[in-house]
Amino acid sequence: MKKIQSALISVFYKDGLENIIQLLHKNDVKIYSTGGTQAFIEKLMVPVTPVESITNYPSILGGRVKTLHPLVFGGILGVRDDAGHVADMAAYNIPEIDLVIVDLYPFEKTVAAHTGDDESPIIEKIDIGGPSMLRAAAKNFKDVMVVALKKDYAAFEQILQEQAAETSIEQRREYAIKAFDVCTHYDTAISAYFHKTDLGTAFNKTKQTLRYGENPHQSATFHGELNELFHQLHGKELSYNNLVDVAAAIDMMHDLSPAFPAAENNDEPSFAIFKHTNACGAAQRETISKAWEAALSGDPESAFGGVLISNKIIDTETAIAISEIFFEVLMAPDFTEDALGILQKKKNRIILRVLKTPVGKNSSKTLLDGTLVQQHDEGNFAEWTEAGDRSCTETEKQDLIFANIICKHLKSNAIAIIKDKRLLGKGCGQTSRVDALRHAVEKAKQFSASLDGAVLASDAFFPFDDCVKIAHENGITAVIQPGGSIRDADSIAFCKANNMAMVITGLRHFKH
Repeated sequence: MKKIQSALISVFYKDGLENIIQLLHKNDVKIYSTGGTQAFIEKLMVPVTPVESITNYPSILGGRVKTLHPLVFGGILGVRDDAGHVADMAAYNIPEIDLVIVDLYPFEKTVAAHTGDDESPIIEKIDIGGPSMLRAAAKNFKDVMVVALKKDYAAFEQILQEQAAETSIEQRREYAIKAFDVCTHYDTAISAYFHKTDLGTAFNKTKQTLRYGENPHQSATFHGELNELFHQLHGKELSYNNLVDVAAAIDMMHDLSPAFPAAENNDEPSFAIFKHTNACGAAQRETISKAWEAALSGDPESAFGGVLISNKIIDTETAIAISEIFFEVLMAPDFTEDALGILQKKKNRIILRVLKTPVGKNSSKTLLDGTLVQQHDEGNFAEWTEAGDRSCTETEKQDLIFANIICKHLKSNAIAIIKDKRLLGKGCGQTSRVDALRHAVEKAKQFSASLDGAVLASDAFFPFDDCVKIAHENGITAVIQPGGSIRDADSIAFCKANNMAMVITGLRHFKH
């Protein structure tokens, strides 16, 4: 642990700093400051030393140069256990600075609010000293604590209270990372402005450091505005794997329930359970409680530790039922007060109120030091061609529509078996389509589900008639698939010969 003896505070926004300044004063920390921040501290009746007393230079060039001076940066960058640094600091009367609290000029807000041709107001909001101090303090995190984000004031205030103005090396490193992230974000926004392009939009988002990536030895960050998508009502921070499953669940619910996440929607009550980006349970019923019960019954084993999503408000009855299993995340348009109280009894459960679905026109992934961008996979089917020897019954038709959506959101090769709008079995991520079907059948039989009268969806065409034969042998009566194989006729002929309905959609839904 290292005691903070001195602090440099220079911020554009002063709100939220009062308690921090009082705690620093209480712990005998010497405070240096500039301009408006200095005046703010003086109004709190807390002693403050102007930076000019260190540099012997006033703020010059209309405020463009205030802190850019060797005596300031020497105090931040000096390594306390380096004999050469200590000697230099003594020789030049450089004071040690143990804490830097700095925010940056509001460049993005200025750009957003700007009108007219005169860009000088924007140029003046390009901060020079602020990022330099943040980078210097973050570089020297071994000795210096840096606070770069207003949203971290509360957590830092707690550190001051609980640790009597001492900080650990782990805390200093954590806050240093955040400071570098702030500088990266800031520079990207400036670059995007000068390029006069929106290419910076994808990068010009809040960067959030996650606990770790897919595995504990992998670091990870999220670039985006989660607060615009969710209101987290309870639980620990979302992890990398949580976010991947959350995104997959929202994508599928968007297809099942177009009005989601409107709290009062007329869509059929739908519930889904996700594990490793694949649905392991899904159902539509007359109430959300019954939809949950049906979704869980499809694969109660895989539901353990899952990510759950509902398109309706979670009521007390549903909350009681859900609480009987262990889950990671639960998402819904809203929760009744009693339901939320029940769900919050386990401290780590992540409860999210979904504010909007972030389904855009494009999707992307990074690989090979580049980025792949593609149009989002919209729609369920392009056509509805009854290719069997008979038409679908109305029940089969509704199940096939549901099945094709579920299959669309499973990893390829994918098969989904549905009965009464309930996922009975699925095969996903297999290297052959027939293996995917065998997995789906085995999963359904594992939980004693009857496949008589069930329907089957395939995310891509059948290269042979082996899949429709296996389906028929297990009681499946209708199939939906995109078609397009040079041997489509083989599968169609088998269906005709065995009184099976077959729908060809003309729309493949690979998901790699």
